[in-house]
Amino acid sequence: MKRTIKYVLALTLFVGLFQVSNAQYKHSIGGVAGSMNGFSYKVLVTGHFAISVDLGVKLTEGAFRNVSARVFDLEANPNFMYQANATGGLYWFVGGGFSLGYAFDYAGLRTEDCGKFGINAIAGLEYKFNIPLTLQFDFRPGFGLLFCERHQYWWSGDVYTNADYFDWGLNLSVRYAF
Repeated sequence: MKRTIKYVLALTLFVGLFQVSNAQYKHSIGGVAGSMNGFSYKVLVTGHFAISVDLGVKLTEGAFRNVSARVFDLEANPNFMYQANATGGLYWFVGGGFSLGYAFDYAGLRTEDCGKFGINAIAGLEYKFNIPLTLQFDFRPGFGLLFCERHQYWWSGDVYTNADYFDWGLNLSVRYAF
């Protein structure tokens, strides 16, 4: 009897995780603004699991290896998320992902071309209106790596450096849902 109850509870949990809610949508596309500015796409793989991809530009200011810098980058940030209904059209989500892109820093007479790779967590809230519109607010703490090539004067050669830093973001996304 105990074994049967365990199987029924496990089956109920499994079905509950993959149940599709009528209030949700399959795809949404729009824009993201905040720490990253650009395009945003989200697809619900199942009722509770979603993949979102943001493609945009980002300005990061901080100390990289104790050197103050402003890094401007073009990056893609895909995230895999668990999403659940809080109440009505309000959903909460948590997950993680990575970022990949190209960054550069201009300071004085030198420029740096950098490849960027990072990992991040994501957590936030999304509201699905009665019209085909979603509004999402998220926080993305993470860790970034820059692999840079510094072009100095023509007579001194190039210098290669790497930098790691705390990478984070606060974003607001508005998307058309279909």
